[in-house]
Amino acid sequence: MSRRALVLFVLMSLVWGIPYLLIRIAVAEISPATLVFARTAIASVILLPVALLRVDMRPVLARWRWVIAFAVVEVGLPWLLLSSAEERVTSSLAGLLVAGVPLVGAVIAVTTGGRDRMGAGGLAGLLVGLVGVAAIVGVDARASNASALVEMAVVVVCYALGPAILGRRLGGLPSVGVMALALSFCAAVYAPIVAIQHPATLPGTDVLAAVAILGVVCTAAAFLLFSALVEAMGPVRATVITYVNPAVAAVLGVALLHEPFAPVMALGFGLVILGSAMATGSGAAAWLTSRLGTRRGRQVVVEADESTV
Repeated sequence: MSRRALVLFVLMSLVWGIPYLLIRIAVAEISPATLVFARTAIASVILLPVALLRVDMRPVLARWRWVIAFAVVEVGLPWLLLSSAEERVTSSLAGLLVAGVPLVGAVIAVTTGGRDRMGAGGLAGLLVGLVGVAAIVGVDARASNASALVEMAVVVVCYALGPAILGRRLGGLPSVGVMALALSFCAAVYAPIVAIQHPATLPGTDVLAAVAILGVVCTAAAFLLFSALVEAMGPVRATVITYVNPAVAAVLGVALLHEPFAPVMALGFGLVILGSAMATGSGAAAWLTSRLGTRRGRQVVVEADESTV
């Protein structure tokens, strides 16, 4: 691994590991809808000019219906539910639960024809992953909010559906154009809601900083950084960050917010990762690549037979 690739890898592990912490801080003073609007609006202001300058947007606009569908299942709905859930569960728990997305992606890939069948190893992987999820949730079951856990379940399903749309309906389109339009659409949808729900007083500086970092760093810059990481390491090796991000989220939640964390949660996380690898087989490493797409030239490329987020 080159020095540039190593630096990008570390940066991406942090950039996609800290949103859970920042969301937890932000929703203490602003509504989930306000947070989603602010995050998407900030990122779209950055990415939309880049897209307009660098790529031909006409092919993207021609498939606007699928861009909207992608925006809903990858951004608009899961970001709202994730923010809502983190009003009642810890950022550590939220981050660890999202690690189960590849498990759902494997099921979607099989049921929608992305794979011919799932063998015994894949089924065993699903069972191992489910045991891991149960360990993560069960250790704090009495303290966990049931409705928040349901919201997290929907988040995981949405994150698993996003790449199916991206790969099968938006493949070959400029990735920065797709993301810029998706984020802009979500910002436009949430704008009238925020006009009604806007905070009565200006949030604290820590909340404003969290929102700014989420929009600039964790969304706009993250997309561009991940594209650079793929170019430096290749799509398969780059997706190893998928398994690092939840651990970063858990460590930050415990260290900075003093959230509870039991050893069995670490064991559960390990089982989820093992189960994901078993369930997705040789395509496991392509999970994150299929989520956002990788650029060869300036186009979205799906590297494997699709699994998730």
